[in-house]
Amino acid sequence: MGKITHIVVIPSAGYSHFVPVIHFSKRLVELHPEIHVTCIIPILGSLPSAAKPILQTLPQNINTVFLPPVNPNDLPQGVPVVVQIQLAMAHSMPSIHHTLKSITSKTPYVAMVVDSFAMHALDFAHEFNMLSYVYFPISATTLSMHLNLPLLDEETSCEYRYLPEAIKLPGCVPFHGRDLYAQAQDRTSQLYQMSLKRYKRCWFVNGIFINSFLALETGPIRALRDEDRGYPAVYPVGPLVQSGDDDAKGLLECVTWLEKQQDGSVLYVSFGSGGTLSQEQMNELACGLELSNHKFLWVVRAPNNAKADAAYLGAQKCVDPLQFLPCEFLERTKEKGMVVPSWAPQVQILSHSSVGGFLTHCGWNSTLESVLHGVPLITWPLYAEQRMNAVVLCEDLKVGLRPRVGENGLVERKEIADVVKRLMEGREGGEMRKRMKKLEVAAVNALKEDGSSTKTLSELALMWKNVA
Repeated sequence: MGKITHIVVIPSAGYSHFVPVIHFSKRLVELHPEIHVTCIIPILGSLPSAAKPILQTLPQNINTVFLPPVNPNDLPQGVPVVVQIQLAMAHSMPSIHHTLKSITSKTPYVAMVVDSFAMHALDFAHEFNMLSYVYFPISATTLSMHLNLPLLDEETSCEYRYLPEAIKLPGCVPFHGRDLYAQAQDRTSQLYQMSLKRYKRCWFVNGIFINSFLALETGPIRALRDEDRGYPAVYPVGPLVQSGDDDAKGLLECVTWLEKQQDGSVLYVSFGSGGTLSQEQMNELACGLELSNHKFLWVVRAPNNAKADAAYLGAQKCVDPLQFLPCEFLERTKEKGMVVPSWAPQVQILSHSSVGGFLTHCGWNSTLESVLHGVPLITWPLYAEQRMNAVVLCEDLKVGLRPRVGENGLVERKEIADVVKRLMEGREGGEMRKRMKKLEVAAVNALKEDGSSTKTLSELALMWKNVA
């Protein structure tokens, strides 16, 4: 092996931002073993239990440094989860600086790659003579919105949801202001102001990584890479997702159940690592699944009537979520469905031949996992940028169906049953399945030796080696 090139990677607290940065690091050293990564890991409260098996499988050329945990009680209470994460990262900055000072005193580091919620750490990149990069575990469309939000903010006087015309970004599908990500829905909020500040900072980094690939978002990626627009360098390196080995825990009961079902017959229902429904919406979903008369595998969490992201930081109490299901629902549907409390091995499930559809919250990690396994979607966005993802999936890529929300704020049981039938048995669903299978092939190709994402990462790795 030739000269070793050292880089530092800093994820943020919060499972869905921590995991993508780790997968990025693993992919980088897998392709380029002469690159060594030091991963500085901030912790809010305690390390998520689901993160532990991922960390246990890290290769030797990824070293981890765990920072002292930030006590959630030291942070303001009652603020949005993403504000909590950003405040926790601010609390971690002295520890990050101390760690950087220690490791760079012995070894020169070429580059720093931070999660988008750890951007304060980029102040230290210049101090320690490192190139600066941000890793966004998001779509190119969402990144385009980030980079264009400061200008939109200057040009708009009202809340974005009241804009009479669709927002049009270069190369992207148009979307209504009400589908703009959650952090931009209240321009007077602390969250919006913090987000705006972060996005302005993106213009001054050496580059931005996104977990997407050219064939999935051709228009947005080409627009972002158009030198005439003056954007920072953008590197699509996806799809980077968990492997089935990462989340396998033996042959679980739900996987055994899938083995007994016909190919393409099961709808998988999950709202990701943090999504929760209200009690009323949970009832409607249960009744809608029953009414559809289709096989289903549903990962159920306890309801929360106040927050759609209540489980994001693992804050749910240790209660049995099955007790919140409608009376005798489990008995009535035992021949048709399986309900799993709290967690299921998603990659194993999506890769199973019996799964023919995925009702999802449209988190980008889940979206990419579905693409990699060719499973079409029912899109049910809850928080963050998930509404934007739903627009991309349904209106641009045409691989998803989005149920209508009623005037009462609920997706009602009849609507749920209808979209399930359209996806699982109708011609419409069949066409979506074909389009998703083409994206599956394109996703696999992007990660091959001569694939677009592999080439992008390799070109940058070569540059880092030359700088070292």
